[in-house]
Amino acid sequence: MVNATGMLGFGFWSEAMAADPVTVLVTGANRGIGLEFARQYAARGYKVIATARDPAKADALKAAAGVIVERLDVNDHASVDALAAKLKGTAIDILVNNAGIGGGGDNQVFGRIKYPVFDDVMHTNVVGPLKIAEAFVEHVAASAKKMLMMVSSSQGSIASARGASLYFYRSSKTALNMITINLAKTLKERGIIVGLVAPGATDTDFMAEVRGRMPLGDPKERTADMIAEIDKFTMEKSGAFVEWNGQTIPW
Repeated sequence: MVNATGMLGFGFWSEAMAADPVTVLVTGANRGIGLEFARQYAARGYKVIATARDPAKADALKAAAGVIVERLDVNDHASVDALAAKLKGTAIDILVNNAGIGGGGDNQVFGRIKYPVFDDVMHTNVVGPLKIAEAFVEHVAASAKKMLMMVSSSQGSIASARGASLYFYRSSKTALNMITINLAKTLKERGIIVGLVAPGATDTDFMAEVRGRMPLGDPKERTADMIAEIDKFTMEKSGAFVEWNGQTIPW
């Protein structure tokens, strides 16, 4: 028997050694947490299909070992349908709906709300993941693991809101949470596990505006933690909203 490192041995086994490797699709994978999802799942030996709006500019993603890069813009439904058609017949074990935008803090201050930006945030963070779920549901249903995961945020927790901030971003993640609950109920009869994971405040370009003003987690560590939490999801846990550290986030 060959172990996961390629050495001969006995008593070793990994999913990467199975006849049909686990396949993962990650959206918004050109940087930050999405890039880490792609890298870390590929390091497991999984087949990783990672998407970016403009693959030509996704140098770090293209350099990631064992990753297939595909063009996908979650705001362009024709783009979504085109990739779903291209991957027809490909079973996707874990779909990670990661693509999202923040909207910029200055654009979502009450009294000077930039409403076109609000539309962009909602379309990207809410409509996009729902469209992805619809387009790829048959791919997920055909897999062994059958997992549809959303990257959310504790900022979408109404019960946890203390001060007023981020009107766009918070609202979008709250809406995404409800979309996910609906999907969990809709897809249960098909055996598809649906869940929400949140990275907490993480040191990526997404958090550049607050860098140096608050503690931020390491992207590699937070992504590894979220992957570990995804591993724990079962049908009984479908629809759960969990932080990177395993804590359940209140709605």
